[in-house]
Amino acid sequence: MKLAVFDFDSTLMDGETIDFLAQEIGIGEKVAKITEEAMSGKLDFFESLTTRVALLEGLKYSKAEEICKKLPLMKGAKEIIPALQKKGYKVICFSGGFRIGTTPAKEKLGIDADFSNVLHHKNGFLTGLVGGDMMFDYSKGDMIQRIQGLLGVTKADTLVVGDGANDRSMFKYADKKVAFCAHDILKKEANIIIEEKDLTKILDHI
Repeated sequence: MKLAVFDFDSTLMDGETIDFLAQEIGIGEKVAKITEEAMSGKLDFFESLTTRVALLEGLKYSKAEEICKKLPLMKGAKEIIPALQKKGYKVICFSGGFRIGTTPAKEKLGIDADFSNVLHHKNGFLTGLVGGDMMFDYSKGDMIQRIQGLLGVTKADTLVVGDGANDRSMFKYADKKVAFCAHDILKKEANIIIEEKDLTKILDHI
């Protein structure tokens, strides 16, 4: 068995989930600036995540779900997943974003599992709180080791794909490290760099 782990925001999905949510309440620019600094490694991921989610307080949860069901998939996303599965890969999504975005994408794309965070909501509105599997800079590295152990997959048979600073922690546990339209901080640790927004280009390297 082989393992392929994809980041979600700006990798499987063309954009950042939290930025789309922030646009709905008129703070898109403010949140996007924090997102950019976090993904380029200038801010601690946990602090940036909790700061941004706090700004979403009061957004109707049903509206957030509606937005997340319509997130634009990256070019090639629908093709790369089955192509890798045919090659014997279990395909998993790790996201520092939110399950209301990753789970609809998992179902559309046929991904084997998704691990992400949960936006807390009460009485139909976001509370500004968040919890989950992918809250910290080290979370993806921590989770990939657990999954490799569970499935009996080696580093040699692991492929990881991401674009931002919080993807670095999983890069050390894979022999195939893809920086996809990525920030410089991640390109430095990759051995496959793709600059075109087309996920099928990964197949050229496998």
